[in-house]
Amino acid sequence: MSSFATKSFDAPDDVRPFEGRGYAEIVEVAGRSVARATYEPGWKWSENVKPIVGTESCEIFHLGYVISGRIKVTMDGGAEAVAGPGDVVSIPAGHTGEVIGDEPCVWVDFGDVGNYATGNSRR
Repeated sequence: MSSFATKSFDAPDDVRPFEGRGYAEIVEVAGRSVARATYEPGWKWSENVKPIVGTESCEIFHLGYVISGRIKVTMDGGAEAVAGPGDVVSIPAGHTGEVIGDEPCVWVDFGDVGNYATGNSRR
């Protein structure tokens, strides 16, 4: 029989800073990683995460809910989309992103975030 599990971002299991503009807080619950990411104004994947992971684009699948701010995602093939408060997003591997505007983009990510923003961020 399964048991109820709960974790709080008030006491994350890990905090992964981006290069100078934000961080991801990670909690592990029921064998899954969940992230609350805060992307500060001016954040760009190419400048703030690429140096950490060493890949040309993000190779992580994201499934999340945007709490605040706006983010533009560009797929490797060139397609672009913008997500903002209240949006639920599914982003396949092979993309980059950047914050739009002067407000931090905060979202909760239920995707494959166990190795997100680490040197092991590969499919």
